[in-house]
Amino acid sequence: MKIAFQASSADHAQEAIKHLAALYGNVALDDADVIVALGGDGFMLQMLHDEMNTGRLVYGMNRGTIGFLMNDYDDKDLLGRIDAAVENIIHPLEMKATNAYGDELTALAINEVSLLRQSYQAAKIKVYVDDKPRLEELICDGVMVATPAGSTAYNLSAHGPILPLDARLLAMTPVSPFRPRRWRGALLPDNAHVKFEISEPDKRPVNAVADHLEVKTVTSVEICQSENNTTRILTDSSHSWNDRILAEQFAY
Repeated sequence: MKIAFQASSADHAQEAIKHLAALYGNVALDDADVIVALGGDGFMLQMLHDEMNTGRLVYGMNRGTIGFLMNDYDDKDLLGRIDAAVENIIHPLEMKATNAYGDELTALAINEVSLLRQSYQAAKIKVYVDDKPRLEELICDGVMVATPAGSTAYNLSAHGPILPLDARLLAMTPVSPFRPRRWRGALLPDNAHVKFEISEPDKRPVNAVADHLEVKTVTSVEICQSENNTTRILTDSSHSWNDRILAEQFAY
């Protein structure tokens, strides 16, 4: 098994890559069977984007802070751990955003696509699902569509539902909704097509974010799950991603 180690700029990660490369060797990315990512969740997300559609597997070990996407760090029997790991195939969301100048920009999101107000004014957003208007006017600080992989991230902090990784669902979750006051979001099938239209974009500007890519002052955003793009992540069989998500649902 040929491994390419990649590390974030954090001191712990840089120390780990030197140590592990000395133990197991370190090949170039293009020659690797597996990439071992050393860092935190942000670094893992970056690696999953970089390895989109390459077919290479990414196995992460936590040298960051929270490390929900990562496996525990251990320098012992790394080849055995990778060989026994569970493969998870992730289909990202595709975002098509139109800005105030009429430009269309596209991006992929493994965690979520979120819309956020840009000024002191609350956003006013019209919500369509599969071309049918579902909310004529959502007044809020923002709204997002999250994948199961991203449901424990920003979505959870906004009181959205946690989704098992194999659930064929997406979570639509508002951020600080003002009207409708009692609306707390929706669960959608993963083949749903979502469109957000921004009302009064000059007075109430809104930005759209697909993971780490931000588009300023959007007028509309369309979101659907991509079937043509995939990224592959490995999790320890003793602590699979589904196990982690289940544990989050009982955390207090």
